[in-house]
Amino acid sequence: MTQMEEARGGRITAQMREVAAQEHMPEDIVRERIAAGVMSIPFNRRRIALGLPQPKGCGIGLGLRTKVNANIGTSQDFPSPEAEFAKLTAACESGADAIMDLSTGGDIQSIRRSLLERCPVPVGTVPIYDAAVQAFAKGGGIKTMTAIGMMQAVQAHAEQGVDFLTIHCGVTREVIRTLERSPRVCGIVSRGGTFLSAWMSCHNKENPFYEQFDDILALCREHDVTISLGDGLRPGALADAMDRAQLHELNILAELVQRCREAGVQTIVEGPGHVPLQQVETQVRLQKELCKGAPFYVLGPLVTDVAPGYDHITAAIGGAVAAAAGVDFICYVTPAEHLGLPDIEHVREGVIAARIAGHAGDIAKGIPGAAEWDRDFSTARRARDWDRQLNTCMDPIRAHKLRAERRPGKEEVCSMCGEFCTYRITEEAQRQKNQGTA
Repeated sequence: MTQMEEARGGRITAQMREVAAQEHMPEDIVRERIAAGVMSIPFNRRRIALGLPQPKGCGIGLGLRTKVNANIGTSQDFPSPEAEFAKLTAACESGADAIMDLSTGGDIQSIRRSLLERCPVPVGTVPIYDAAVQAFAKGGGIKTMTAIGMMQAVQAHAEQGVDFLTIHCGVTREVIRTLERSPRVCGIVSRGGTFLSAWMSCHNKENPFYEQFDDILALCREHDVTISLGDGLRPGALADAMDRAQLHELNILAELVQRCREAGVQTIVEGPGHVPLQQVETQVRLQKELCKGAPFYVLGPLVTDVAPGYDHITAAIGGAVAAAAGVDFICYVTPAEHLGLPDIEHVREGVIAARIAGHAGDIAKGIPGAAEWDRDFSTARRARDWDRQLNTCMDPIRAHKLRAERRPGKEEVCSMCGEFCTYRITEEAQRQKNQGTA
């Protein structure tokens, strides 16, 4: 049975208990929200049969800490699996709650297997990438991709132990016609959406993932794979945000959420993308309304198009607003976004930026423990307790490094203020006042 079916039967699984303990939430509340489909815990039961390590419990949804995903994976230009495994380590050390393998270069099946063996958090993939890579390897490009091949890719990933699958079921022929009637500045920027749009155009057929969605549900129910409904029409430019094609696809995804719930399959809904700051809250609330509170997973969103090299910052700005409005899961964006494959340091920066955004949103949402973390840290700062500050902050590794590089002669202050430290001056003034009144 799936987590959702167990929850509806009144049973609390080990994964639900783990999430409840992590989030300081009553187990019955976790169970009720899993049953209702407003919370998901990605965990493929197939891992047990395959002898794979069980990932750390990761609850995504209503009332929980905003989670962060890190994308890694090879490309044809950089097919080294070792480099991606190093990024996996960096992402997890930086606090990523989940990893997605987007590999398109090298032996991607072997890479995925090795990643599942090494990764301590849930793993997600995008099966259409696999189908496209195989089609291109045959020399015919997208035209040689088949509906059978696409479905086989979904099955292979599920049976290999992947915990959540991004499947672009909402990219239908009618959605593409909507896009054609209202052209965009940047068109389709989702690789999955592009593969499917091109395939439908070549073959004059409907999206197999949409046509055969019941088969996908049966497969995911068998292994308790969480379906992440991909947004193939997400906007890739501010000018394209909230257009008819995006909203058309979102309405289809809302229908598919209901079908997932009826089948007892956990689901997440993916969202934009590039969104003007003033639209972020509106888009989040619209998705939550249409999809009846399903967990929402966004890329950023990026609130300006013109900052390549700094898109982890543009994404963090949008991510904070989105998290405060109700987003549950943020996919990180690195400084290399739109420019190339990220390196290890880019991965670290991307994870931390997304975590900052999520935490800011958690404070606004009143997530238990969020504001308390800041208060405890500020108490340590006021007391100039450097060990406590450096060990409990968002990124202890970087904080320790900067402190060591710029350590002043007097350990109780920093090298910016030194003897003019506000806390030190205040304490000295209070001490002199106390001595004068003694």
